[in-house]
Amino acid sequence: MNSLDNKNITEYIEQQPEQRQKALSKLRNTVVENLPEGFAENIANGMLHYTIPLSIYPAGYHCTKNTALPFASIASQKNFIALHHMGLYADEVLLTWFQEKYPQYSKYKLNMGKSCVRFKKIDAIPYEFIGMLMAKMTAADYIQLYEKAIKR
Repeated sequence: MNSLDNKNITEYIEQQPEQRQKALSKLRNTVVENLPEGFAENIANGMLHYTIPLSIYPAGYHCTKNTALPFASIASQKNFIALHHMGLYADEVLLTWFQEKYPQYSKYKLNMGKSCVRFKKIDAIPYEFIGMLMAKMTAADYIQLYEKAIKR
């Protein structure tokens, strides 16, 4: 995975509320360590993003010309830390796996939208499980799902 230099990441994390910095750093490290090849990390709109760069997928994101294909992101919101994972939105099998296995890794009820998993208790983020999730979908897998969805 192409990654930002540590200075940019450190600056980004240090801008977040102090009580969240350790959790954000650990979540970011979990994502980076488990994400398959073919993804790049960047910072935009107050979030860490994991995308498929135009060098790998020149068609890019269909909604915004010349933009890398978004896959996942980490955000520090007002009341929670969010992990957005478009694979959960695009792949019903992956979503079912995630929903069924989540209780094995967290004592708290799953709080999620279509692709957004919200962690209100930052000391209870299931890092091991998030690592497993990130490793489950390759860039090629996601491109295939994405193209299938936009070519309806």
